[in-house]
Amino acid sequence: MAKFTWEHIHLRSPDPEATAAWYHDKLGADIIRTKQADGATRIDLNLAGQKVFLAQAAEGKAAPAPQSPYLGLDHFGLTVPDLDSAVAELKAKGVVFTMEPTTARPGVRIAFLTAPQNVTIELIQRG
Repeated sequence: MAKFTWEHIHLRSPDPEATAAWYHDKLGADIIRTKQADGATRIDLNLAGQKVFLAQAAEGKAAPAPQSPYLGLDHFGLTVPDLDSAVAELKAKGVVFTMEPTTARPGVRIAFLTAPQNVTIELIQRG
């Protein structure tokens, strides 16, 4: 079988600059701006070592973000060493949580937050 490794996550936004700023301000993502051959600036993120590409969503050319639960990709998860501290820090920054810190099973605590364009992110503390 072929070996697969993660390459990137691709997000569409009506305002990539604002979306990039949210991920930077709230989750500490590094914003990477690259000048393209056509003169446009591409905006990408490095979020905890994962590449996240941001693309401009042209008005009227993209469907609205779905409401959870729905079929297909539901969310992505980030690990944190101290869930309660991370949640408190993010709430102080105005982040909205759809699930407060909860013990999912012994040794695993989780919480869910909402990012721009209704992207759901799970925070996970293991151990």
